[in-house]
Amino acid sequence: MATNSSNGEQQAAATTTTKQPPLPSPLRFSKFFQSNMRILVTGGAGFIGSHLVDRLMENEKNEVIVADNFFTGSKDNLRKWIGHPRFELIRHDVTEQLLVEVDQIYHLACPASPIFYKYNPVKTIKTNVIGTLNMLGLAKRVGARILLTSTSEVYGDPLVHPQPESYWGNVNPIGVRSCYDEGKRVAETLMFDYHRQHGIEIRIARIFNTYGPRMNIDDGRVVSNFIAQAIRGEALTVQLPGTQTRSFCYVSDMVDGLIRLMEGENTGPINIGNPGEFTMTELAENVKELINPAVEIKMVENTPDDPRQRKPDITKATELLGWEPKVKLRDGLPLMEEDFRLRLEVPKKK
Repeated sequence: MATNSSNGEQQAAATTTTKQPPLPSPLRFSKFFQSNMRILVTGGAGFIGSHLVDRLMENEKNEVIVADNFFTGSKDNLRKWIGHPRFELIRHDVTEQLLVEVDQIYHLACPASPIFYKYNPVKTIKTNVIGTLNMLGLAKRVGARILLTSTSEVYGDPLVHPQPESYWGNVNPIGVRSCYDEGKRVAETLMFDYHRQHGIEIRIARIFNTYGPRMNIDDGRVVSNFIAQAIRGEALTVQLPGTQTRSFCYVSDMVDGLIRLMEGENTGPINIGNPGEFTMTELAENVKELINPAVEIKMVENTPDDPRQRKPDITKATELLGWEPKVKLRDGLPLMEEDFRLRLEVPKKK
């Protein structure tokens, strides 16, 4: 019996040893010519993706390819880069194979708002699972490093507060949000299995609530809902009981965290979010005070499986990446208001 158990231990050890990563393009080893870093951003026409593209394009040594099917993303978010010699935009759905030569992959493609991911839950699962498989297959073929934007939704309705990366979560596998929550959990599993089995260089970011310019105006997420309602002079609809909490990270801080994770030596998963915690009622009061003091706050019925609290433990991000958020909620909301007013064509009253 003792022999069997030691064999079992050896087998377990063999399955967890990581293979050497596949070699990147020979261009990386050129003696006389330093080629540009070629970076693929899936979902790069979306809210966070387009801000990430802006930052990557600031570096003259980067060439950026965006692949997006424009289900929730918009060409408008990338209009300043279209036609730029270091930028390329491909209309592509990640559930289909993509053959490109790249050095890094930021895999953001997936609808992140409940309104959009519940619209076609089977497609959401396919995007998370088949899309991630396709991107990992690409990373394996070309020797690219790949970063997955996972989500705080992997923690479900957490029983641990704040949530560290070591927490396994409390997720309903058959709920209306499961296509997104469980889809991202499977995507993380695939990332680590490709890492262990094929030596792929992986990075996993668990993103918490993010806000800022270019959010879809009617995407059902709480910050965009409140700001759009306040600008239109409508009541701010807070879902009952109003004591549920979220933590909101401004998009520039989020992008900084993602780039630090990609450029660093830690696979993750690493929480990236702002640990400042607000109840939904507090958020509504902040929006009312900053944007339109005349609107009222109205309580409405809640949606199923809505987590009661969310707050990232960002110890790992601080220690391993030297990252922490800089923009406070009260400073970020007016920047978002400015963008929403332009798009809604509702100027601020003097």
